[in-house]
Amino acid sequence: MYNTFMKFVFLATSYATIYLIYVKFKATYDHNHDTFRIEFLILPSLALALLINHYFNFLEVLWTFSIYLESVAILPQLFMVSKTGEAESITSHYLFALGSYRALYIFNWIYRYATEGHYDPIAIVAGVVQTVLYCDFFYLYITKVLKGKKLQLPA
Repeated sequence: MYNTFMKFVFLATSYATIYLIYVKFKATYDHNHDTFRIEFLILPSLALALLINHYFNFLEVLWTFSIYLESVAILPQLFMVSKTGEAESITSHYLFALGSYRALYIFNWIYRYATEGHYDPIAIVAGVVQTVLYCDFFYLYITKVLKGKKLQLPA
């Protein structure tokens, strides 16, 4: 019951987020700087999911695709930050929270392996890739934002 309820909550908040992005806050979209081509993330993630998965069935390939895509999904935001050379305060805090959430998974993997002997190489490799993508941002966040400065990339 809890799992089903949480899935509905997740879907409802996802739909609400999509509504807010495309309807309520549409005017805040930065067309000039958002030039990242998402097919460069989607197509390799799909190809990798078709080639490397636990079992070759529809749901397993979809799950694997979502894991691979999640690991690189932050690239458009990081690309936008690198293109503009700076990030709003709320954006930098958001990116730090996302990176921290992913980095905390490492402790979960260690705990699960120590207590259950369980590990998922697909999730671990994708999670490490995602965490590595955040490392440069973490350095800038710690050296700039936590000292009260605006996040600007070095020239």
